[in-house]
Amino acid sequence: MTDEEDRPMNQMTQMRPRAAFSTEDFSLIRTAVLHYLKEVQDKPESVKYAALYHRLGRIEG
Repeated sequence: MTDEEDRPMNQMTQMRPRAAFSTEDFSLIRTAVLHYLKEVQDKPESVKYAALYHRLGRIEG
């Protein structure tokens, strides 16, 4: 049996998923995306990385 099978159903429904990234991680990822964006700035894919960089900035606050 797994841990989830041992728990009563009401406890399982109240569990919240843990965040995959910390707040600091978003800053590091944004820095890495900016670095890569400079590498691909003349390629069509740069538009996607620019949008990702912008979205990560909104998450950071």
